[in-house]
Amino acid sequence: MKNNPESKFIKLRCSKCKNEQTVFGKSASKIECLVCGKILAEPTGGKTDVKARILEVLE
Repeated sequence: MKNNPESKFIKLRCSKCKNEQTVFGKSASKIECLVCGKILAEPTGGKTDVKARILEVLE
């Protein structure tokens, strides 16, 4: 029996500077773009509220 995690990592693209960044799907803090500082995602107590374009969900 294989244990599958409920949460995943997500690759996002900043709409302002086009930087690509990988974030945790259930983050506990606000995630800002490392290049320009724009907010990419915010915590909701469960899954992250993504404010940027999702490029890929990583397994």
